[in-house]
Amino acid sequence: MSNDVLSRVRALLPGIRARAEDTDRQRRVPSETIAELAEAGVFQLLQPKRYGGHEQNPGVLYESVRAIAGACPSSGWVTSVLGVHPWQISLFDERAQDDVWKSTPGALVSSSYAPTGKLTVAEGGFRLSGRWSFSSGSDHCQWVLLGTLCFRDEGQPPEYLTALVPRSDYTVEDVWDVIGLSGTGSNDIVIEDAFVPAHRAYSSVEQDRLRGPGQAVNTSPIYRLPFGMVFSYAITNAIVGAAEGAYEAHVDRMKERVRLSYGGQKVAEDPFAHVRVARAAGEIEAAILALDHNVAEQIRYVESGEEIPQRIRLRARRDQVLGTERALRAIEILFENSGGHSIKRGNPIERHWRDAHAGTVHVINDVERALAMYGRGEFGVPIDAGMY
Repeated sequence: MSNDVLSRVRALLPGIRARAEDTDRQRRVPSETIAELAEAGVFQLLQPKRYGGHEQNPGVLYESVRAIAGACPSSGWVTSVLGVHPWQISLFDERAQDDVWKSTPGALVSSSYAPTGKLTVAEGGFRLSGRWSFSSGSDHCQWVLLGTLCFRDEGQPPEYLTALVPRSDYTVEDVWDVIGLSGTGSNDIVIEDAFVPAHRAYSSVEQDRLRGPGQAVNTSPIYRLPFGMVFSYAITNAIVGAAEGAYEAHVDRMKERVRLSYGGQKVAEDPFAHVRVARAAGEIEAAILALDHNVAEQIRYVESGEEIPQRIRLRARRDQVLGTERALRAIEILFENSGGHSIKRGNPIERHWRDAHAGTVHVINDVERALAMYGRGEFGVPIDAGMY
């Protein structure tokens, strides 16, 4: 089934590439693209088979995301976040999973994890109000995952919860007007006093311990992987895919380009261009190899029923942020080697350069913080529970 989804995705790439400029201009992924990707099954790769999903190794989603982002980074980004959310919902209480998928197996879910709203305890659950930003692909979704802080006991630190909210309880406010990843439609979510049943809230404490009530019914090993890897790798693979797309566009164009300022030299015969292309390709491939290796290793641990060692989890986050850095270095080399043509609006180099830079400012790409966590682990210094 994984090969079927990948082959369907690849068949869609010419159309997604042809719509890339319109995607940027419209500030959202076209409904046509979302419908095609849904039909291909990419959004259900990590969804439980109980609800018609494929329950696949996350690596299949990541490969799909890289391919899509290579054609259109905004479409790849939206695929990454909408495609990874079924995995997290699978850790929620079974009742929450039924709420989302029982009558609508193809329901799509966006997110905004920064806890910017107000959550208060109520009988049977919580009351939720507020505004959340950067909810990519939200125009196309029927549900949203929102980060919240719950203050249960006076004098005690708040508990971070992820609340699952249906479209009927929130509005999407169109505020997305940016210079990179312009087509992701990462708009604001606004809620005015919605009720969230207790079963639609998932604790970060459970998440950090690789536990969740949904594991009682979703027994596949993939649901015992860390959120810190599964989610962050979706984001970084979209950025790596953008770099791959820039690389392909660059090589195709440079095969035909002649530098008149250098006596009509063909770029394809320029030894300095050869070196730059080699460096860019090396950065991209190093990123992919490290990311894929970490996924495969963590899959081996959970399939054998073993606990994933802390060092392996920290290494996965280390390689995730370094993978983002490598992709950005590659696209910088390509951008510079493309000459003045690279700044012409609408060409793939320009668009992928902007989009890759925009992707790096996502909170999951806090390079120093992730590397510092790894360093603390190496020196035996205690690490606070967090995104690893």
